[in-house]
Amino acid sequence: MYQSLSRFSVFIAATLVTGLTLTGCSKPKSAPPPSGPPEVGIIVVKPERVSLTTELSGRTVPQMIAEVRPQVGGIIRKRLFTEGGDVKAGQVLYQIDPASYQAAYASAKAAESRAEANLFSVRLKAGRYQDLVKINAVSQQDNDDAQASLKQAEADVASTRAAVQTAGINLAYTKVTAPISGRIGRSAVTDGALVTASQPTALATIQQLSSMYVDVTQSSSDVLKLKQNLANGVLKKSDSTLVKLILEDGSAYPLTGTLKFSEVTVDQSTGSVTLRAVFPNPKQALLPGMFVRAMLVEGVNEAAILIPQRGVTRNPKGEAMVMTVGAEEKVEPRPIKVVRTVGDNWLVSDGLKAGDRVILEGLQKARPGTQVKAVPFGSAPAAAPAGSPQPPAAKK
Repeated sequence: MYQSLSRFSVFIAATLVTGLTLTGCSKPKSAPPPSGPPEVGIIVVKPERVSLTTELSGRTVPQMIAEVRPQVGGIIRKRLFTEGGDVKAGQVLYQIDPASYQAAYASAKAAESRAEANLFSVRLKAGRYQDLVKINAVSQQDNDDAQASLKQAEADVASTRAAVQTAGINLAYTKVTAPISGRIGRSAVTDGALVTASQPTALATIQQLSSMYVDVTQSSSDVLKLKQNLANGVLKKSDSTLVKLILEDGSAYPLTGTLKFSEVTVDQSTGSVTLRAVFPNPKQALLPGMFVRAMLVEGVNEAAILIPQRGVTRNPKGEAMVMTVGAEEKVEPRPIKVVRTVGDNWLVSDGLKAGDRVILEGLQKARPGTQVKAVPFGSAPAAAPAGSPQPPAAKK
């Protein structure tokens, strides 16, 4: 037994000696080569010409709207249009019972004929008296009376003719016609209803839908700011008066409108100014009262600096910041002033100039004061340097 223990001890000692020998002969592993500065994606600031637009909400309004009302009283004999259909200007919409107006017209015509007959007789008498007074066959007084009777007869004829014209107009008014062309709504009366002249309730309403107004509102503060920017030269007034429209469902209206005018009075209840644009509506896709959003061109900035929103952060004070690459390829934080968004970019008014390099990618590596390697934003990453450790190959 003692002999077995002795052999086991010798084996353990030999194993330890062999391990120490191999450890002493092995070479230490070389440390990986130091890596270069981190890469960051940058863009170079380049001023560009930008048309600045504003989005305003509003509603559609018919370009022409007319309420149909009777101009004479009577019983509606028949309605002559289809509700919700298109009508033409001058088309007969309602027929009012014309019997009493036809009688009044006939009476006026008869009075006119009687006045004309009396005028014929008086004119002959006045002519004879005018000749007789020259030879003293009649007195001057009789001649004067004859001439006065002539003028009175002529006035009676003119009066009866006016009465005939009035009776004819009233007779024509028994046919209630459409004042404009357009789409007519529902009828407020039916056959047999009694209507009166100048009644407050309209018989029907016609709206012209071939063109539509879009009334949008803009706050008076925005109007003042726009005027200041134009006066200071920050913006130049655009010659374009075209307006684009966004519908309620978010889709774009295919046709372009034109800005017509802006109100000169501020609404005291809302503090806003109304602007009106007109849009063609050949397919009548725009209906009165629809909520829409209009895109208007405010002006043109000839040297606008735009920075993608992903490159702009906020400091604890809430100020806009960007990280730039300085002359020594070191990261420098830069406070900026932003005016508004233009698409997915910020419009910068102060803090950046042409040629500045703004970091958009790799911001987590861009610590202030650290040295970085600037590459154009969106370019492919650089290849790994020679001698750098490669990832192990997958085992088969």
